[in-house]
Amino acid sequence: MLIILLIAHILSLMENALSYSLWTPDEVARDLAEKARQVRLARKWKQSTLAERSGVTLASLRRFERTGQVSLSNLLKLSFSLGRLDDFEPLLRVPEAGSVRELEDRESVSKPQRGTR
Repeated sequence: MLIILLIAHILSLMENALSYSLWTPDEVARDLAEKARQVRLARKWKQSTLAERSGVTLASLRRFERTGQVSLSNLLKLSFSLGRLDDFEPLLRVPEAGSVRELEDRESVSKPQRGTR
C-alpha cells in the first residue's frame, strides 16, 4: 500500500511539473482560467465581486472562467485584483547569457528599432 501511495505522489508531482510547452494554447487558456477561478474562490469572492473590483464586465469574467477566452487587458486587470500581477514579470524575459562570450556578443550587436521581415 505504501508503494502505491508513493507512486501516486510521484505521478502527481510529475503532472504538476509539466510545462505549458506540451499544451495547446487553448489548454493553457483554460488552465489559467481555472487557476484564476481557484484564486477567486480562495478569497471567497463571487464573480460579481471580482468583476466590480477589476473593472471587467461580469459577462467577460464568466466567459473567461468558462472558456479561457479573455483579452490581455482584462487578464491583467483580473490578475491585479487577485494580487497576482507579479506572476507576469518573467513571462517574456530575455534569457540570461550562457557565457561571457554570448554576453559580449549581445552588447556588440546594434539593437534594431524594428523587426526584420
